[in-house]
Amino acid sequence: MALSFPRSAKPSWPDGKQCAVALAFDLDGPTGDAMLDASLSRNLRYFTEGAYGPWRALPRLLDLLNAHALKATFFVPSWVVLHWPGRCERILKEGHELAYHGHRHEVFKDCSLEEQREIMGRSRDIFAARLGVKPLGFRTPSGDWSDETADMLTEFGVIYSSSMRGDDRPYFHVRADGARGLVEIPARWDIDDYTALAYFEDPDFPTGLDRISDYRLVEQNWRQEFLGYHRDGLCWTTIFHPKIVAKPGRLQILEGLFREINERPDVWVAHGAEIARWWIAQSEEVS
Repeated sequence: MALSFPRSAKPSWPDGKQCAVALAFDLDGPTGDAMLDASLSRNLRYFTEGAYGPWRALPRLLDLLNAHALKATFFVPSWVVLHWPGRCERILKEGHELAYHGHRHEVFKDCSLEEQREIMGRSRDIFAARLGVKPLGFRTPSGDWSDETADMLTEFGVIYSSSMRGDDRPYFHVRADGARGLVEIPARWDIDDYTALAYFEDPDFPTGLDRISDYRLVEQNWRQEFLGYHRDGLCWTTIFHPKIVAKPGRLQILEGLFREINERPDVWVAHGAEIARWWIAQSEEVS
């Protein structure tokens, strides 16, 4: 069985589309280091900055996606589902996909296999109880994982990951027994809004940086990256965060990007799960 298409080959997309786009947003909320090290309760500014994402920025982002008739995938820590279930219900009602992103945005590489199973089990139960869904996708909160993680995720019904950075088209992970594993839909750090737009006073991030990037240049960079993927027929995905990119003045960046995508009728805009299923079906045809 083939584990991927030849890297020199142009991928095939449904209905002869030129390229695939999986718009992806990490709805982190006030999760992450401050929660994991218990400092969140002593840092209310960090909490409110994070809460801004699901509470205020997400509705604005959903309105914009709806205005441009685009669908997206939202990777959501299950702690956020617990605290903003109504916001997460709206994501589903408007035709978007929900996917796993840890419980408190844990660093999976630092967790034992049993700890990872516990996180996934808790997340699975929360998604089922609060939203009635069983996600098919996963994005590691920290951008890395241990050697056993990919195989473990299949125990929870996950069929794809969007966690790694090593390609510009989907590929298959290989299981420990040599069989085909998860589909990977790789992203890149330079299509992460944190690298250009995040600014926090406490904690100091980016360290030593006293400015953020010019919004016009950010939009231009993202549009040019999309156009490169479109030209070569690849699969473009994003690592965007509502609390970062969906602030009032920054919506113009997304508007410009969304217009660029919609101006090309040969683009397949899909959920991560749709792309994964397509990749699996195509690999079975050529195997």
